[in-house]
Amino acid sequence: MTAAIIEVSSIVKRFDSRAVLDGLNWQIMPGQVVGLLGRNGAGKSTLLECLLGLRETDSGSVTIFGEDVANLSEAARARIGYVPQQSDLFEWLTPRQMLDYFKALYPRWNDAKVALLLARWGFDALKCATPISRLSGGEKQRLSIIRALAHDPDLLILDEPVAALDPVGRRDFLRELIDGVIERDTTVVFSTHILSDLERVALDVAFLKNGKIALQGPLDELLESAGQTLEDLFVEVTQ
Repeated sequence: MTAAIIEVSSIVKRFDSRAVLDGLNWQIMPGQVVGLLGRNGAGKSTLLECLLGLRETDSGSVTIFGEDVANLSEAARARIGYVPQQSDLFEWLTPRQMLDYFKALYPRWNDAKVALLLARWGFDALKCATPISRLSGGEKQRLSIIRALAHDPDLLILDEPVAALDPVGRRDFLRELIDGVIERDTTVVFSTHILSDLERVALDVAFLKNGKIALQGPLDELLESAGQTLEDLFVEVTQ
């Protein structure tokens, strides 16, 4: 039997007296592309941060590739790509300097992919020599995406990755996600509030409500059985 890439068991995360995650259980299997949906404030970013060990849980456990996220090996970390909702780039560096820094950390760094994405997304020689702090929000988001894709990760965690992108940038990113990532059988967890984008890439959806995964399943099957649009299903499940 195939082992889960991510195994979440009864995790709880409280902020003051409020349980944002409340005994949540979840499994992500190899090759799954899961869209994570929930209302604003439902805890989607908190959940993704807990999955990656970036935020400690109050109880429960999370494993990735069979390892506890609190003690992930360097080999396991090198198999993960992550695009956070808020930019966490080294803004005092130039794009080229930052990418060179991360290249040294990832054995599978794909120079050809980096060069292609830089060229495709408008990072010419001048832009690559500009401090990141002087880039626009959309340019920073594109750079964060390039960093996450550059080492051909086996697991890609995306937290509102297109929020700062214009429609052209969103289209380009989704095309790259479909052609360059999903077709490699990469496991993807994709949080977004733009339902039309999610419908283009996600094979499965999971709804976060009241600190738990309230519903999960193949997107097409859920929509067919409910006889609804994704927007209508979202409202019904999360209200």
